[in-house]
This record gives sequence, C-alpha cells and structure tokens, in this order.
Amino acid sequence: MTLLVFLNDFLGIEWYDNDFEKLIFKFFITFLFIFITVRGLYYPNARKKEYAFSFFMLGIVIFFISFTLKKFELGTGMALGLFAIFGIIRYRTETMPVKEMTYLFIVIGISVINALTNKKVSYAELLFTNLTIIGVTLFMEKFWFNSIVEKNEKKELKQSLVYNNLELIKPENYEQLLRDLTQKTGQEITRIKIEQIDFGENKAHINVYFPKKETETNKEL
Repeated sequence: MTLLVFLNDFLGIEWYDNDFEKLIFKFFITFLFIFITVRGLYYPNARKKEYAFSFFMLGIVIFFISFTLKKFELGTGMALGLFAIFGIIRYRTETMPVKEMTYLFIVIGISVINALTNKKVSYAELLFTNLTIIGVTLFMEKFWFNSIVEKNEKKELKQSLVYNNLELIKPENYEQLLRDLTQKTGQEITRIKIEQIDFGENKAHINVYFPKKETETNKEL
C-alpha cells in the first residue's frame, strides 16, 4: 500500500480509474473482430503466417496507442494523423501486396474506431460498424471474389514453371517472355504471373495461364 501511495505522489499517476473497465471491454471487442478478420477471412485463403502475425500485433498495438492518446484529448485531427501514418506503413524488406495492404487497413481501422469511440457513439453503432466491415469483407472474400476466380478457372488452366532467364522477367521484356514461354510450352498463353524471383539461384517461379485443355502440371524450363 505504501508503494502505491509513493507512486501516486511521485509520478502523479493513479493506480486505477474507471476507464480500465472500458479498456478491457473495448479490447475484447477489437480483438474479436481482428481475429475474425485475420484468422477467419484472410489466413484460410492466403496462408501467409508472417502477414497474419503482423496484422494481429499491429492491430493490438495501435488499439492501445489510440486508447492512450484519447486520454490526453488530442482531438480528431491527431487521431486522423495517427491513422494516416499507420495506414501508409511499408516494410523495407519487401513491398506489401495490395490485398495485404487492404487487410492491414481494415485491421487498423477496426483498432482506431474501437479505441477512440466516446459517449457520443452508442454500443449499437459501434457493433454495427464492426459487423458491417466484417460482413462486407466476408462477402467480397468468400462469395464475390471466389465467384470471379471460379469463372476464370473454368476458362483457363494454370501451369507452374521454374524459369531461368531472369532478363526476360523485366516488365519491358514481357512480349519476349510471352513468346519464349509460348514456344517452350506449346500452349497459347493468355497471361503470366510472377510469383517469386530467386536471384541467388538465378531462377523465377511463375504461373502461366492458357485456355483449358489439360490438367495443371509443374515443369522446369
């Protein structure tokens, strides 16, 4: 007890206040919806553990930062500025794909919204906002997007290749790459997608798409 009195007097920080219950409740809501977004919607399709980990940790940390800054009454401008800063995060090791950036934006949005709500926002409005974000994401991911993929799969086949001529991987050499792959595969290629480039081994993993004629195979060129 003496230690608590000392801390209150020395640091001027209260050991406990009524906002603690709000913090616990809002964190529970935030974590629940982040979990649904990342583990329920993103990860089953992407299977990228490093991004899932980042989404969880960024969402949790941003929630606590936003909740703490709210206690200082910095205003909406500061909150929007913080939101914008985190919204343009880029990892220096690699460029984050558009879809992963979108999920990152969703996670940040959920964290900031839940952390900065006040008495002017009812719990009904808060739950509706979270459920709407999750609902639209679910519809886009599970139904609308998948229906597009299924339509494309009916029209074309994918062939995974290991390609050794990295010079033709450059965007300006796309037409030469298309001609080279068409000659080597003997297929009428409709589009090419580069999955990974390994400069150490001087090879690239790419997917080529062509009108559906045979089953998907794996080859090395």
